[in-house]
Amino acid sequence: MVESNYEILGIFDGASKREIQEAFRKLALEHHSDRGGNEEQFKKIKQAYEDLKIGKKYPDSDKEKQRKSKVFSGDDEEEIRRRNKIIAKELSQEMKAAEEWAAALNRVNATGTRLFGSKTVGEIELERKANGALSIKGNYLAGSIIYDGPIIMQGNITSPSFSDEYQTNIILTQGDFKFVNPLENKYKIDNGAKILAEDGDIIVGNVFGRKDKVQDPDGRVGIYLTKEHRTELSAPKGKIVLENAVNTVSLNADSIVVLNLEDDVNIFAKEILIYGNKITYDVKIHLKKDGIIRFFENYSIQSLSDDSVIILENGKSFRLHDLKTKKIHDLPDELLSNKKNYDKNDTMVGKGFTITYSMLDNFHKKHSENKTWKTKFGIFSK
Repeated sequence: MVESNYEILGIFDGASKREIQEAFRKLALEHHSDRGGNEEQFKKIKQAYEDLKIGKKYPDSDKEKQRKSKVFSGDDEEEIRRRNKIIAKELSQEMKAAEEWAAALNRVNATGTRLFGSKTVGEIELERKANGALSIKGNYLAGSIIYDGPIIMQGNITSPSFSDEYQTNIILTQGDFKFVNPLENKYKIDNGAKILAEDGDIIVGNVFGRKDKVQDPDGRVGIYLTKEHRTELSAPKGKIVLENAVNTVSLNADSIVVLNLEDDVNIFAKEILIYGNKITYDVKIHLKKDGIIRFFENYSIQSLSDDSVIILENGKSFRLHDLKTKKIHDLPDELLSNKKNYDKNDTMVGKGFTITYSMLDNFHKKHSENKTWKTKFGIFSK
């Protein structure tokens, strides 16, 4: 038997508006994730409350949920595209309203909580906290928001692939962008979403881009083009910390800490720390002037592709193969004075060895030979 919305809230059928509200508040406090409650149960309670506000006794069936889903499918391609653009436009308008609401609270340093979106297109909850941080709970699907402060995110972030006009673009003019427990919660950013922290850090989980094959716009039969949805994270004055960057991703920061880099990933940073054991052939690592790179894999570096490329700010470039086969003891003495601390077979890649910009800039410089006995004894000195 289907449980009614009254039963979900633990009240009798036909309860008053006040009784419904009080029951919701009590259960919401008990089950809210901020208090260690079950988030799925909280969503169920919240949905029951929203339904009862409009006089709806029973929750949606699976068939009704499918019909109301935020992304349409099952019709012809043009109709799907048209309807999804309408959804993206609605979401984008909601995020503009959310931006204005958060900015108004910021101006007077006030706190507040509000839902944006709808049950049809999807809802997210925004809360401005007393410390000025903006909390976002729910999946961010489309549209731009600019906020003058830190953002704490609980949910996934994506961007519509069917519309360039309403793409996801999150900008922080100050403060950090952080996922709440991103590894444990498996939150991800994908599909061409963009995040910029102008004066802070970005701390997230997995980041994915996407490439689609689309029919030739001129209608040529059998001809397909590749459309790129590149996901971009930028923290020009701070650091980006993430798990994996996969399939058409760009990262730009002062410092980047990452596990693995796979399938057309470009990174730009002054400090680059790579902890995983996988880098594919089409990865480009751009090292800024006076920067460093460290690869922390201790065992096998075979999955760090020889054909991935490191590019210096001055334009010099190297295949990773060159560094994987360069022994530390073969570096010029003036670039590394403590060679005796390394095994004779250790190379520049692996075990956390610090590769400096200067080492790469002078990569092809010959190893200094010991001075001849004549020079040592000063025979040619005046």
